[in-house]
Amino acid sequence: MNQAAAPITSEKLPVDPITLEVIRHGIISICDQIDANMTRTAFSPYIYEYKDYAVGFVGAAGELLAQSTGGMPVFVADSVGAAVKDGLAVYGREHLNKGDVIVCNHAAIQGQHLNNTVMYTPVLAGPTGDELIGFFAVNCHWIDIGGSAIGSVSYSSTDIFMEGLQLRSIKLWSKGEPIEEVYRIIENNTRFPLELLGDIEAQLGGCFLGRDLTQLMADKYSPKVFLGTLDAILDQCEAATREKIRAIPDGVYRHEAFLDNDGVRDEKIPIRVKVIVAGDELTVDFSEMSPQVKGCINSGFYGGGRTCVRVAFKYLIATDEPANEGTFRPVNMILPEGKLISAEATAAMGLYSIPFPTVIDCIIKALEPALPKRVTGAHFGTFSSLSFAGKRQDTGAVFKANDSGHGGWGACATHDGAGPFRTMAHGDTRLIPIELQESMYPFRVEEFRLRQDSGGAGKWRGGLGFDKQYVLLAPCELWANFDRIGCPPWGVQGAKQAKSGQVLIFKNGASEPELLYKAENRPLQAGDRVHMSTGGGGGYGDPRERPVEMVARDVIRGFVSVDSARDDYGVVIDRSGKARRV
Repeated sequence: MNQAAAPITSEKLPVDPITLEVIRHGIISICDQIDANMTRTAFSPYIYEYKDYAVGFVGAAGELLAQSTGGMPVFVADSVGAAVKDGLAVYGREHLNKGDVIVCNHAAIQGQHLNNTVMYTPVLAGPTGDELIGFFAVNCHWIDIGGSAIGSVSYSSTDIFMEGLQLRSIKLWSKGEPIEEVYRIIENNTRFPLELLGDIEAQLGGCFLGRDLTQLMADKYSPKVFLGTLDAILDQCEAATREKIRAIPDGVYRHEAFLDNDGVRDEKIPIRVKVIVAGDELTVDFSEMSPQVKGCINSGFYGGGRTCVRVAFKYLIATDEPANEGTFRPVNMILPEGKLISAEATAAMGLYSIPFPTVIDCIIKALEPALPKRVTGAHFGTFSSLSFAGKRQDTGAVFKANDSGHGGWGACATHDGAGPFRTMAHGDTRLIPIELQESMYPFRVEEFRLRQDSGGAGKWRGGLGFDKQYVLLAPCELWANFDRIGCPPWGVQGAKQAKSGQVLIFKNGASEPELLYKAENRPLQAGDRVHMSTGGGGGYGDPRERPVEMVARDVIRGFVSVDSARDDYGVVIDRSGKARRV
């Protein structure tokens, strides 16, 4: 039976500790189950390999209550809640019915590129099945949503209208029935209808199964107990993070860095942050952040600034707490409108996440005086991606192969840096297997290895980037997206900086390579080679304090060269392989 959602109950019962833990882990396990289902059922490698999505359960007022543990940080910090709040504003709770499915990618709401589309459905429970307890949501990168470029992302975009179809809180299903007109609009505004519609079905299935499992849990314990438990969980998370903030010395902490350019104008873009710690609250002040730019690296208030703050806070301070609304209650933000990470809704946002790793790194670095044992060296801090696009010679079908450049993360006070991984803004997104790439796209990978000397020297060495070389088997066009060349990943506590990334093109028959950092529509021919080198992470501590045997081991493994061992660490390795400090 279709019915409108009744107002959420105001009476929430207290819960015993055992039930609280069962529900705490149960709701997260539901999100994790849907996460796994997305991997199994999606059509595009962006989803089933790269894992460019996140799953969450959102309260009846739009507050983030739980999410999958492997979700993409730029989503879980909380794009699903922003979409739900807009849906409530557009439709009103009384017009969100059982069986409705709403989608939203609108820049004014999400503040990210239009590919990131949230889909959610109401969860109703109770004896009569009409009590709204929340929404189950899946945010998913749609492979192509129209616009001027294949994949809907292009440096040449200068406003959001060049980047594709905008859907502001539109019902895809109504009262349990699909709305065919909306499906037709989507199908005819993508270059990859088969893949996109397949991904949408996976996303839809995730919303429905997540909804049903959440309803079963709520009915098992009663909606009042279920909602009371979630309230208690949020309060516990808030108390834990306030305690951690109180352990940080009060003060005002600053750091600044810069991006090379916005892809349109060759001008440095300042990234300036101020962190204010006062008692049990932490405030990040972006008042001196760069204004929004002409290029497509802008983001909105919620999808930009708030995302960066929450990811940095979670990484550095709230490491053991789940990402929910309670964890983030003690975190405040000062962010005027019209900044790079609070841009107007009409600004170009196709490559919105390019500034995020640098902003996050700056927040962490700012707190070095207050938390010298907790901060890390900067990570490689750039999107670092290549895309090959064109038409298949056998079928004439359009293709776009997106390949991500994972790099090194910064070292900490007890360990070498990790990597190669994606940036802090991307989290657990994975490399697409080479075998799958070669089977789907017209190139062959000739080399794939760790990049020697890319990690910053220190008592603890920064993580390494990688070298990857492609040889083209057919004509295509290349997109390259690298930054932070002029601002390499810094070390902390006396350590050295890491190497930045780069792209080299070896034209077939040419004697010298062409160096690239940002490029699009660069024509390539069969036989051309493209070499991608990704950056490393900054080190931690004085390199001369690194034990000789650890330096020697790095040389044996190929992580560090003999020259770097001597020049950076003061360790000489003779022809017999013996190492000594000089």
